Amino acid sequence: QVQLLQSGGGLVQAGGSLRLSCAASGLTFRSYAVGWFRQAPGKEREFVAAFSRSGGYTYYTDSVKGRFTISRDNAKNTVDLQMNSLTPEDTGVYYCAADRTIILSSIRDFRQYDYWGQGTQVTVSA
Repeated sequence: QVQLLQSGGGLVQAGGSLRLSCAASGLTFRSYAVGWFRQAPGKEREFVAAFSRSGGYTYYTDSVKGRFTISRDNAKNTVDLQMNSLTPEDTGVYYCAADRTIILSSIRDFRQYDYWGQGTQVTVSA
């Protein structure tokens, strides 16, 4: 059974940092595209960052470029999201997701991912 277990998140002041982690069981991340998404209240889930299936490419939404870093530890079978210089606009529930067959043109589309973590709240105060 596939399970993505998230940890990290919490409450931080603007300008602070948080690190999210996503640990997989039942699948091996290096064979999957892995993405991070977030959802603010009343808004649609949006793309944040992703690794391609090969792990050779990383993708970020424009608003987090230079502030967020996605990384992968194959030995631990985890994917992390380091978030620096956080702003209140980064507030939301963050989800990791994985998919084995997704194509690069769809990597930002949350509807294309099969497996999801439970979500973790990130709150950035002004």
